[in-house]
Amino acid sequence: MKKPRQIILASPRGFCAGVDRAIDIVDKALEIYGVPIHVRHEIVHNHHVVNDFKDRGVVFIEDLSEVPDNAKLIFSAHGTDPAVIQAARDRGIFFIDAVCPLVTKVHKEIHKAVKENKSIVYIGHKGHQEVIGAMGYAKDNIYLVEDKLDVENLSLSVDSDIVVCTQTTLSVDDTSEIITSLKEKFTNIQFPKADDICYATQNRQDAVKELIQHCDHILIIGSNNSSNTLRLVELAKKADKKVDLVSDPDAFDIAQEMGDISGITIGISSGASAPEKLIDTLIRKLLGDSNYVHSEDDGSSEYYKTNLIKALEVIEEKTRFPLPTI
Repeated sequence: MKKPRQIILASPRGFCAGVDRAIDIVDKALEIYGVPIHVRHEIVHNHHVVNDFKDRGVVFIEDLSEVPDNAKLIFSAHGTDPAVIQAARDRGIFFIDAVCPLVTKVHKEIHKAVKENKSIVYIGHKGHQEVIGAMGYAKDNIYLVEDKLDVENLSLSVDSDIVVCTQTTLSVDDTSEIITSLKEKFTNIQFPKADDICYATQNRQDAVKELIQHCDHILIIGSNNSSNTLRLVELAKKADKKVDLVSDPDAFDIAQEMGDISGITIGISSGASAPEKLIDTLIRKLLGDSNYVHSEDDGSSEYYKTNLIKALEVIEEKTRFPLPTI
């Protein structure tokens, strides 16, 4: 089999602190309570993670009516409409909220704006679970914008008292054009702090921007319903790079999707909810080596020693979120 000249792994990539925390919550709940554990919506947006939990007896649901009485329920990392949480309380359902702490921070800002009777402009993607959950904290007087046209169509008066909040899985780059439009249209507007944007989303985008400079073809591992993963793909496309979204490395047809890979440099990254084991699978396929096992980014594998695989570290992530009481 023909092999690439080099494979470069972006760092950081894969699981962020919020995803780690959510997965640990489900693992801990299984350990303490056994099966079945019910989870409302996908715990994180990755089919492999969800299917692994299904195999272990986790039941994923979308509506509380699917949850039996006396069941144990976990709400997903994306955040949940408070009306749904209250409905669970009203039914006496035991639940654990695995919402990412960064999402909770935005929920608090929305709640504060509601109490102060301010209008809220929320930057996000319609239909995304995080957006649905966040907008539930302000049933009225909240306006979703996805692009400049949405800003132009806002019916708020120029001097309205406005607070802007954002979906955390957007980056500063994703929101900059919209924020510029809002600044031009409104005079009394409060913008989100930089740390409202998920650090992991921005870091993974920055790593892919650097990866693009060194590679001929980019492979992004993640599910097609993962917002932050799709943004990584878009970044590579905007740079006119050949790029593929790899949702399932086992099923990825290298010859069909990439053509001849001999002599090229391939860059690999993954969305914030994609497990590292998928990186291993993809590399084994690219190298035609079923024995390859990735050994972190410490240069300890034989492939690192031959310089066939290289880690490109853009920033070191040290953020960790504690688990709630379970």
